[in-house]
Amino acid sequence: MSESESYIERIQRLASHNQELRDQLEQMLQRFAGMDMQSQHFKEALLRYSPEMKGRKNRKELRNRARQLRTVSILFVAVKGFDRLYQMANPGPLVDQLDELNLRLDDIAFMYNVVKLKSVGDVMLFAAGLQGENRTNPIDMVRVALDMQAAAQEVHGGDGRAFWRLKMGIHTGPVIATPEEQQADTSYSFSGESINIACRIGEASPECSLTVSGMTYELIKEFFSSEPIGKMPVKYKGSMGMYRVGGLLPELRANGTGTPNHAYRVKYLALKFMDIQEEMLDYLEKRLPPHLYYHNIKHTIDVTTEVELIGWAEGVSEEDVLLLKLAALFHDAGHTISYKDHEYHGSVMAREKLASYDFTQEQIDTVCRLIMATKMPPRPTDILECIMCDSDLDYLGRSDFIPVSNNLYRELKERDMVGSWEDWNRLQLKFISGHQYFTKTAQQLREVNKQQQIERIEKLIKEGPTP
Repeated sequence: MSESESYIERIQRLASHNQELRDQLEQMLQRFAGMDMQSQHFKEALLRYSPEMKGRKNRKELRNRARQLRTVSILFVAVKGFDRLYQMANPGPLVDQLDELNLRLDDIAFMYNVVKLKSVGDVMLFAAGLQGENRTNPIDMVRVALDMQAAAQEVHGGDGRAFWRLKMGIHTGPVIATPEEQQADTSYSFSGESINIACRIGEASPECSLTVSGMTYELIKEFFSSEPIGKMPVKYKGSMGMYRVGGLLPELRANGTGTPNHAYRVKYLALKFMDIQEEMLDYLEKRLPPHLYYHNIKHTIDVTTEVELIGWAEGVSEEDVLLLKLAALFHDAGHTISYKDHEYHGSVMAREKLASYDFTQEQIDTVCRLIMATKMPPRPTDILECIMCDSDLDYLGRSDFIPVSNNLYRELKERDMVGSWEDWNRLQLKFISGHQYFTKTAQQLREVNKQQQIERIEKLIKEGPTP
């Protein structure tokens, strides 16, 4: 019995010891897990604050901040002539002239607001359209290239011929702008297939000539004479046409020279109008108060379209049509500032905007005068003001007069500027009966329907107020 008890005691002791071992093992496992978590935390902290990981994080942030510019014109310029220097008895002055030429190339680029991207040895890359995408940057870049060629032609090697000869190529397309590491927010690096294509076109171009890609050609062909010279294979895109550019089209030159004439300037500003229109319509869509049911973006588009239609029908010049369209674009923009005196505020906005787009003071003054001509009641003093006033009140003789006038009533009603619906009809009748279209075009297009609207309003007044 005692032996049996001794055996049982041993088993109990072993079981108790085993439990102690299990408890110790559990405590060790918990300690190990805690140490492992702490070790992982230290590793993550080390990686997070190490220069390598910080560099990766910065590069990722920079890539996220990169933006694509859709239409940038890239100019490749390679200066050729070093292989001929050994033939010269005294090459020193020619090298000095090269330094002067490089300074002149930079000055020409600066005049056209073109940026030098890179300069490596005798190769330079310039870009137009980086500060803001616009439709005129391909034209600006071609003019830069032609002026650079002219500057190079003035550096002679003693035989009357240009010594430093330029190989030049232009391509227009998308470019990626990525902020530079450890640089100011305004510093960017530029990359993309467009730069590579411009370089290849430039290398393939003959000396003393300018070659452009098919894309650039389509954007400049209405301004410059050019001829196809072949095709160049482009990876993943097939063959791309190449064109040699001669100079401005004859009808755009002043007195047969290479200087742009007035017709060129008007044509050029018409492209700028498209950029201004896109910018302004986007601005109006975002900034016009939502309760402008009549003086909204649709009205601006209607008037802009109508001044062009009436302007051409009345036989005014291309420049005058352009100025009319600009005035129409800004004539109600002042509503973003104040409902009262919006014409004045619109003219101030136009004056500031057009000055930044290189319009002349005379052109700006004309646009502002046309904006102010829309102030009620209309009192035009010349054909342009007549076109402007007729376009602004074009709806009086249109088939959609009823919904448009209803929108105007709703707009005025919310501002307590008109009373009941019957009062509104009487006010309309008085205004329309005293209104007249000033241009023959508007009279032919709108007068008959306007008279029908007068009869309709008279009938509504006789029948009494709308329930």
